[in-house]
Amino acid sequence: MTSTPAPPPSRPSQLSASTYAALPPRVGRPAYDRGKVTAGIVHFGVGGFHRAHEAMYLDQLMEQGEALDWGICGVGALPHDRRIVDTLTAQDGLYTLVVKHPDGHREPRVIGSIVEMMFAPDDPQAVVDRLADPRTRIVSLTITEGGYLVNQVTGEFDASDPSIRADLEEGAVPRTVFGYVVAGLAARRAAGQSPFTVMSCDNLPGNGDVARRMMTAFARLKDPGLADWMDEHVQFPNCMVDRITPVTTQDDIDRLADEFGVQDDWPVVCEPFTQWVLEDHFTDGRPPFEDAGVQLVDDVVPYELMKLRLLNASHQALCYLGYLAGYRYAHEVCQDPLFVDFLLGYMEREGTPTLPDVPGVDLDAYRHQLVERFANPEVRDTLARLCAESSDRIPKWLVPVINQNLAEGGEVERSALVVASWARYAEGVDERGEPIEVVDRIRDRVMAAAARQGDDPLAFLRDEDLFGGLADDARFAEVYTEALSALHEKGARETLQSWSTRVST
Repeated sequence: MTSTPAPPPSRPSQLSASTYAALPPRVGRPAYDRGKVTAGIVHFGVGGFHRAHEAMYLDQLMEQGEALDWGICGVGALPHDRRIVDTLTAQDGLYTLVVKHPDGHREPRVIGSIVEMMFAPDDPQAVVDRLADPRTRIVSLTITEGGYLVNQVTGEFDASDPSIRADLEEGAVPRTVFGYVVAGLAARRAAGQSPFTVMSCDNLPGNGDVARRMMTAFARLKDPGLADWMDEHVQFPNCMVDRITPVTTQDDIDRLADEFGVQDDWPVVCEPFTQWVLEDHFTDGRPPFEDAGVQLVDDVVPYELMKLRLLNASHQALCYLGYLAGYRYAHEVCQDPLFVDFLLGYMEREGTPTLPDVPGVDLDAYRHQLVERFANPEVRDTLARLCAESSDRIPKWLVPVINQNLAEGGEVERSALVVASWARYAEGVDERGEPIEVVDRIRDRVMAAAARQGDDPLAFLRDEDLFGGLADDARFAEVYTEALSALHEKGARETLQSWSTRVST
């Protein structure tokens, strides 16, 4: 017999420093003294992924009696960040991380590693002062793939962004992450202090290298001498981060209160799997991350490419086709054998051949594990989330696979169908005539290109900022136009069925 869990309190406790110790026993919570935790890390972009990943790892270390001087000061730099800053401030930095297991079991834990929140627009100088404080030894970032302002074709810093132009003006008060980080480094240099490490945790190939190039490029426009100092003294380690973290829903909030007696205004939900592979290159010390299961390596590139070209690119491979076929969640797609065969075919025949050796990883097992993770019905990861900001994702995750396979005579049929499915999705209407809400930083541009496809089947592919010269590659253009035509004439499901025959012959 299984025992029946005790019912939660009739009045859920609002999560705060004064209430978390009295939460029901089924809810994990810090056993360490949060009063002894001091901030050693400033983090920009305190979203769900950061709270399911870096903040969670630090909480684990603190639970082991380590890293109490590596607490997190979270910073919101954009107007929409006010809500998370206000929510976490009201909860004394506490929030609940709910791990969703495939069998329906939910595992909540209150995370205590965030000890301060700052909303930068309210007091920009306070943020600069925090960055200049010698106790700040790491500045970490989850600012999204597009937040680094990389020109997709040249790979150079896009200084034409209006916010960047404002930050470059003489005597400007910082408004962007670039402005804040560089101002903090300038203050430390002027005071003769060691710089902090800048640690990107975004899904970018060579995320640390990208952060170095873009931050230093900004600094060079602001102060060439500071840029030279950064080149010589500041470390930007690369890392690979992995944990599926869907958007928190009102149902998640309500179930946490009803089932566990925790009133948390912004909990985080995630899958059980987590991985962090990190280069051990730090300027002024680091937490003992390895004690919490982080893999410290000299070269993260093989692990990073594995994740970007298999997991992240596979998300794009399933989301547009799945949405057009009528599905709305990733687990629905990955419980459909037709889609599973397509995903495994992409990973095995197109993604994996572009990878270097990945030490210690069985790639066949990894590919099948990805499908199992995507199929977790409890995570309820929406296809709309996976379809968002495609112009920052496809060029970084899938286009390099296409280019390498074209150069080496490899297969590109499945990748071409993925790109065509994005082009079809960007038309903004599904196969039943219902509107699609296209979410992208260049939404108008991609939708305008998609609208021209009736007259020019390559219109979408001609955007060189996104696709380079793929429209001029006869082999790729032919299979792409065939895929797009099939999606229009047959729909996503029938196209997938015909494609499975095509690629197997």
